Amino acid sequence: MRAAARIATAAAAAALLIGCVSGPASSQDPGPNGGSSAKGGSGSSGGDASAEKKVLVFSKTGGFRHDSIPDGIAAIQKLGEENGFAVDATEDAGEFTADNLGQYDAVIWLSTTGDVLDEAQQDAFEGYIKDGGGYVGVHAAADTEYDWPFYEGLAGAYFESHPEIQEATIDVEDHGHPATNHLGATWDRTDEWYNYRSNPRDRARVLATLDESSYNGGSMGEDHPFVWCQDYEGGRSFYTGAGHTKESFADPAYLQHLLGGIKWAAGDSQADCRPEQGYTKLFDGTSTDGWKQAGPGSFTLEDGTLTTEGGMGMLWYEAKEFTSYSLKLDWRMEGDDNSGVFIGFPPSDDPWSAVDNGYEIQIDATDTEDRTTGSVYGFQSADIEKRDQALNPPGEWNTYELRVEGERLRIYLNGVEVNDFTNTDPARSLEQGHIGIQNHGAEDQVSFRDIRVKELPTTPGEGD
Repeated sequence: MRAAARIATAAAAAALLIGCVSGPASSQDPGPNGGSSAKGGSGSSGGDASAEKKVLVFSKTGGFRHDSIPDGIAAIQKLGEENGFAVDATEDAGEFTADNLGQYDAVIWLSTTGDVLDEAQQDAFEGYIKDGGGYVGVHAAADTEYDWPFYEGLAGAYFESHPEIQEATIDVEDHGHPATNHLGATWDRTDEWYNYRSNPRDRARVLATLDESSYNGGSMGEDHPFVWCQDYEGGRSFYTGAGHTKESFADPAYLQHLLGGIKWAAGDSQADCRPEQGYTKLFDGTSTDGWKQAGPGSFTLEDGTLTTEGGMGMLWYEAKEFTSYSLKLDWRMEGDDNSGVFIGFPPSDDPWSAVDNGYEIQIDATDTEDRTTGSVYGFQSADIEKRDQALNPPGEWNTYELRVEGERLRIYLNGVEVNDFTNTDPARSLEQGHIGIQNHGAEDQVSFRDIRVKELPTTPGEGD
């Protein structure tokens, strides 16, 4: 929460404080790096919540055939039964027609290999993706259709080689995606670890990488992407290199990973899948070095996550002020909770300094429009339609990007621009200041993780 305008007296501030404590396709704004719409009412709040999602599992092989394919089909069918989406399975490429594909929210390429579609079928699938369809590539889906440039871009990278099956460590870069939000900082598992012909980082959001020091046979070096997502030519694309073994499809962590990818590709969950490079972690999940608590309450640190406790106070980054920057962080509310992210305020041990001299980007499900999620608290409401389409519900993680360039503030929720605000008050200048996260009160529980920043050129338009 924050004051709706700069307050002149302590009495006015107290009165305001009391008043502020509060208990087919949907389009996404492309943001700085492009975007997409998802087929079948993709918004978690903005689409037709009653419409059952439907996916197609495609497992035709023109080369090596994985003996885990039947296990994979059965596992996905069970995930559908347990999570309310319908599943069809086929190896008949003849089903790749515009009319037939149009009934599906996502198509899962389950360890397909070699050439599996003819030219007409490729055209139909391209049209399906461009119309907002979803793609999920599992493991050998990267070992498919080497002469089809559209597919290479959709999958993100082609397979090159692999060593023998062995245990390895996966480093999780992004916890804001439903495919990775249940995982810790690392994920140890046994599988077949692909090397790829190219690195997709400049065009896709890399969610997890392989630690080549943890196994033998890696050839991509320190940056070895293994899981990624992207908005691609109007549709959504998710790829995971995991899933070679039969045991994968009985592993709860892997099944949750796969389910998250399917839900996102089908438009049933939201995440920021724009490419991301050049960010520095301000909170790395292990310590609050550089941060300082102002006011009552605190934050607990567990499993890489900061969770509010008591209040009203604020944990602010004391180590540095920022001028032109992109701030990203993941947040989750448990219910109808209240918190926010403060920016542009001077150093102070009094949380009200941030209220009076900065701006709060609100996290709150049910207050007035200028005091709910995505708003510049008390000053400007988010675009409610876009916000509701982009927002994941309580209990699920969301990602904010707060992009400050001069006096301009743009707010992105799960990759969708939901607010564009320009400051005109010299007392609240955004051109320099600190950042902080709020612990609002004992009845509010909001968690934060993966807080990171990228400093931008001072001239707007030169950043990514």
